[in-house]
Amino acid sequence: MTGVLTEAELTSLLAGCVAEPAQVRTRELDRRALAHDASHFLLLPSAVVAPRDADEVARLLRATAAAGIGLTFRSGGTSLSGQAGTDGVLADVRRNFTGVEVLDDGARVRVQPGVTVKQLNARLARYGRKFGPDPASEAACTIGGVVANNSSGMACGTVENSYRTLESVVVVLPSGTVVDTGAPDADEKLRTLEPALYEGLLRLRERVVSNPASVARIAQQFSMKNTMGYGVNALVDYDTVPEILAHLIVGSEGTLAFVASATFRTIPLRTHTSSALLVFDDLYAANRALPGLVATGAATLELMDATSLRVGQSFPNTPAMIKQLDVSTQAALLLEYQATTAEELEHLAHGARPTLDDLGLGPVELTQDEAVRGKLWKLRKGLYTSVAGARTSGTTALLEDVVVPVAKLADTCADLAVLFERYSYRDSVIFGHAKDGNIHFMLTDRFENDEQMARYIGFTEDMVDLVLANDGSLKAEHGTGRVMSPYVRRQYGDELYEVMVAIKDLFDPQRLLNAGTIITDDPELHLKHIKLPPTVEPEVDRCVECGYCEPVCPSRDLTLTPRQRIALRREIANAEAAGDHALVRLLEDDYEYAGVHTCAVDGMCGTACPVLINTGLLVKKLRREKTTPAATKAVWTTLARHWKGTTATFSTVMGITDRLPGPLETALVGVNRLGRAMLGTDNVPLWSAELPGGGPSRARPAPKGAPDAVYIPACVNVMFGPLEGPGVQVSFEALCAKAGLTLLVPTEVEALCCGTPWSSKGIPDGYAAMRERVLPVIREATDNGRLPVVCDASSCTEGFRHMLETDPDLHVEVIDAVAFVAEHVLPVLGEYRKLDSLTIHPTCSSTQMGLNPDLVTVSRAVAETVNVPLDWGCCAFAGDRGMLHPELTASATRREAAEAASLSAEAHASCNRTCELGLTRATGTPYRHVLELLAEQAGLTP
Repeated sequence: MTGVLTEAELTSLLAGCVAEPAQVRTRELDRRALAHDASHFLLLPSAVVAPRDADEVARLLRATAAAGIGLTFRSGGTSLSGQAGTDGVLADVRRNFTGVEVLDDGARVRVQPGVTVKQLNARLARYGRKFGPDPASEAACTIGGVVANNSSGMACGTVENSYRTLESVVVVLPSGTVVDTGAPDADEKLRTLEPALYEGLLRLRERVVSNPASVARIAQQFSMKNTMGYGVNALVDYDTVPEILAHLIVGSEGTLAFVASATFRTIPLRTHTSSALLVFDDLYAANRALPGLVATGAATLELMDATSLRVGQSFPNTPAMIKQLDVSTQAALLLEYQATTAEELEHLAHGARPTLDDLGLGPVELTQDEAVRGKLWKLRKGLYTSVAGARTSGTTALLEDVVVPVAKLADTCADLAVLFERYSYRDSVIFGHAKDGNIHFMLTDRFENDEQMARYIGFTEDMVDLVLANDGSLKAEHGTGRVMSPYVRRQYGDELYEVMVAIKDLFDPQRLLNAGTIITDDPELHLKHIKLPPTVEPEVDRCVECGYCEPVCPSRDLTLTPRQRIALRREIANAEAAGDHALVRLLEDDYEYAGVHTCAVDGMCGTACPVLINTGLLVKKLRREKTTPAATKAVWTTLARHWKGTTATFSTVMGITDRLPGPLETALVGVNRLGRAMLGTDNVPLWSAELPGGGPSRARPAPKGAPDAVYIPACVNVMFGPLEGPGVQVSFEALCAKAGLTLLVPTEVEALCCGTPWSSKGIPDGYAAMRERVLPVIREATDNGRLPVVCDASSCTEGFRHMLETDPDLHVEVIDAVAFVAEHVLPVLGEYRKLDSLTIHPTCSSTQMGLNPDLVTVSRAVAETVNVPLDWGCCAFAGDRGMLHPELTASATRREAAEAASLSAEAHASCNRTCELGLTRATGTPYRHVLELLAEQAGLTP
């Protein structure tokens, strides 16, 4: 919905609302990337704009309204009901609205809409508090969406959701008026600046509270989770306009105003937990047990049907209790008790024991083992995306979200099973928050031809009748969106629906704000713009575009996220299928930089993805097949065969550049930039003055005694020497000597590399050449695996592990030097003076290898206080990627660098040389390997 403006006119209009033209994007690639969210709908926005503050939002609202253009706000893009899509202007508020202000020692918090629930809870944890809502998508969903959808989750129910814990909001109304509903003058400001809205809300309140039938209907509907329609309970629960307005905004899905910030009461962090997986013979039996279990005070009762359990069995690290099930018709309840003290937890468990013993399931063991609990919750939280990821390629996953009174849940589930069979949705799955009578079920189909659409229409109509006949709500926590807006009147009746229409018209009389969501005159809106994903690549076809990967992606604020990289591959495939060759060329040309060159291929997306998609593997494949020039492949393959000379030459060159006088340094910079301009920024690295000189040789004489481990120092330490001190190799050797450990450095070490440079660049011949050299050396040096291999750079440790996995006959343990020191050196290191404070940077490799606990342990041996920035993430230096595209590292480290500066630590450290370079560049403060600092503090090195 863009009125009659041309693209140029629209761009000019939006640019006039924001500080910089770059905040407005109209390229096909950008619009199509942001069009995709976690829902099953797909609309193409006419433009994307990223406002930076409430004033810019106000200008956007006024300008688009004056031009008759629709405007929709989007943050995390994890909503499932179609409330974040538009063919008008899409405002991306994830990038800039990221402020958090902790108040009253954590009892309250003021937060902006772009902050994820996980990020917010990390900031509150130090106060022993947390955010009330606890959605399964906490790692990716943002506060903006949580407020807009009145999100709840597994434990919060209707008591600790957004509506109940909200104190006030700063909103930007469609007129452009900015109001803080918690301010002392909020009532007077609204009365003066928005008289029609002010008087209209009071009239609507009087209309509702004077109608006993309306009051009774509202009480019944909002006694359970309910995100269908507007939160008209605000008209009953509150009597002042600021409070009514604030609570109407909750669950309004961006259709009434923009929330620039919200202030919440937090809840205690219940760190004492006890859990059990209760497996019943069937779904009906599990549901029949619910009322008694709810009465025991259970914090969560998560339902998983037989299909859910079968999918769970395929998860890595799934608990044995699920792996060992012979699943046929069973269903399970994930039961958990939560408390703030051990005594309170014991009281809950003791009180529940009679009920648990009467379930007829045999002995029910409540466990406090965090490892078991973590695996169970990882299964539950990743269930939707994992089930959806297992769907047939090319089909769409459609997730429904309903609620009925708990006592009616068993019969409702039984009737749903009948509907699944009637409409041939035989792979459907039922799971959800059974404690609240809230279940989710998924349909998968192509939703394209007449037969498919007829089945969907018939099923939806029967499902609506079923839920409403059981006094339920058609949306419990996912929001009305486009998928259920045609059914709001049927759920509430004419009177309350007319109240909701009046609310919309009071706030947004032109109905331009997120048009079609909640209020619509189109009875078939839910059947339009359904996403039809093509089959593209096996690596990514199972992606459901949930967005869980985005918060950990280092390029998320520069170019694209993993979800967007995959979505654009689908857009390209659809354009090819439609014969739109011009669009294909346009997208592919822009994708090369945004999708391929600026991907760090760090693999962190795979750690966040519920179906374990590592989009970096896709990018490596694209580099291998399409983007890495043949000449580059040939050069790098030659370098692999002459790696000893390559690293030595690089070290010499870096040593020379490190000692250049000012005028020659300036000349070098000019020549370097000219080379990048002529040969391409993805081929010629950018030299910068903070890069260190080359390091010393890795070679060492053969040890005199029997070795305890084979040590392969990372070649990157030769190319980039230490900023100060003798470097990590000497430090590690000194630490091992202190512990009486003997290291064997292979005589061929100067020619060895973990292979990561060739793997990352998509050069298989070069990787194969290095592999052919490395594996025989390791086989001989380790005595066929008798000795472990130790490496002193986390990414290289990971690289050697992957390389060894390619030889099924060679079984060698590869240990990072940090873990080796934590286990073998720290216990015998003795007493020494520690630093006062140390800020550390975990790496993507240390995270994926599970090395971070050892990194923290070693860091605590270095300093009294160890800081891990809450905003740490992959630095995106990624070998030479940070030199080829320094803008990538600058973007990836921006937030972490700011936080590290505020911590003012005595020293800074990491466990990987290139990451140390990236953080040094970002912060202007030297980052060194943590083992260098440990050896210094222990008095083992100068």
